[in-house]
Amino acid sequence: MAHAHSHGSSAPRTAEMERLERRALGWMLTFLVPVGMLTVLALVLMWPHNMQAHVRADSASVMVEGVTLPKATVTMVNEISCEGMTGSVSKDTRACAQLQVHVDEGPEAGQTREVPITAAIYTSGVDVGDQVKVYRTPSPQDGSVNYQFAEFERSAPLWFFGIVFALLVILVARWRGFASLLGLGFAAFVMVKFLFPALIVGHNPTLVGLTASSAIMFVVLYAAHGFSTRTTTALAGTLAGLLIAAGLGFWATKWAHLTGVSTEDDYLLASAAPDLNLQAMVMCGVVIAGLGVLNDVTITQASAVWEIADGKRTRAELFKGAMRIGRDHIASTVYTTAFATAGAILPTLLLLTIYNRPLGEILSGEMFAGELVRTLVGSIGLVLSVPLTTGIAVAAVAAGGGDRKRKSPAPAVPAPAPVPEPVQPPSRGVELKGEENTTTGRGRRARRANYEAEAFQRPKGSGPDEV
Repeated sequence: MAHAHSHGSSAPRTAEMERLERRALGWMLTFLVPVGMLTVLALVLMWPHNMQAHVRADSASVMVEGVTLPKATVTMVNEISCEGMTGSVSKDTRACAQLQVHVDEGPEAGQTREVPITAAIYTSGVDVGDQVKVYRTPSPQDGSVNYQFAEFERSAPLWFFGIVFALLVILVARWRGFASLLGLGFAAFVMVKFLFPALIVGHNPTLVGLTASSAIMFVVLYAAHGFSTRTTTALAGTLAGLLIAAGLGFWATKWAHLTGVSTEDDYLLASAAPDLNLQAMVMCGVVIAGLGVLNDVTITQASAVWEIADGKRTRAELFKGAMRIGRDHIASTVYTTAFATAGAILPTLLLLTIYNRPLGEILSGEMFAGELVRTLVGSIGLVLSVPLTTGIAVAAVAAGGGDRKRKSPAPAVPAPAPVPEPVQPPSRGVELKGEENTTTGRGRRARRANYEAEAFQRPKGSGPDEV
């Protein structure tokens, strides 16, 4: 299926096109400027200033007091049996391992300790020199210290791929790639400093989600695609899609009785943040999950309309032409959303396959119902954003004067008949054939034509014709 993208203009721009886009831009800014001002006002009014006052310290800690997580380096790997090892099943035929690690941090830095690992960790690959994290647990009775394997140290590969990604984006997309990375950083700042704390404090989840999403889209779209009429059109379509997704998400969450509590982490979160409405996670998840895909779809539709707006199409023709591109984009995006969701919950899908439970029973559970509602509601907002953005772009083109209204053709005015040019008689000295044959009719006609030519060129008042 074609995945139509036309994020940039390839046709040469004319003065008429630039005038049209300037007029359309002014028309859309009359709507977007108040929306931007309301977004800034909502950020100021709902900005969380004292999140810790809404967190229960006794429930927020995930580790026992005194437990630390120092780094260590694997120095030796010894294969052992899994018999009786915590975290292993009794009939596990795979081998476990005993690691010797060099403690790099903490009071025992420089010492070597033994740390057992289960078969699942060992079979994933453990080599000498790998960086790991270990739990350091002191004993209050005798002061001894126990070490256990926690996880692998993954900072190096994460930094490596993050830097490679950033460099490639900048090298390929150049300034726009760099600007998009800045926009991504701004989005992370808004979510970490505003969205998450505001939910923990207990603000209205729908308003918090819409405010954060609107602020992110204002910056991300203009940073990635530049300040232009097309980007402004895409922004208007994105905001419309977010409003639809937020409204449907609020209604679907209430109707399906989604509590937001499906795993042990959810219960821990509810205990640590008593003012947090766990349904807020479902509602905000609907809005946040659709941000990236909405951005892609709306900027494509905006570009499609402006690419085919040549001043010769009516509004209906312009809308139909852009929607042909939008339908291809919708078809491919549906697959993208479905496969991305399946990949994110793949371990859970495998576990449910092992349990062999009925599909209807699985999908109606809290965990899957919440994911389905987020995916389906976000997809509805995505699909509806295509005709919405197309309609906004067509209206902007019309406001700029770039569409043509169908009129009855004017009656054709016949062109005046051409005036025949006067035929110039032959000049004197033109050789006339047939003069040598004076006895024939052709000779007589030749002498007559010669005589008339001489009479035509003779000045008035001279010659034998003068009376």
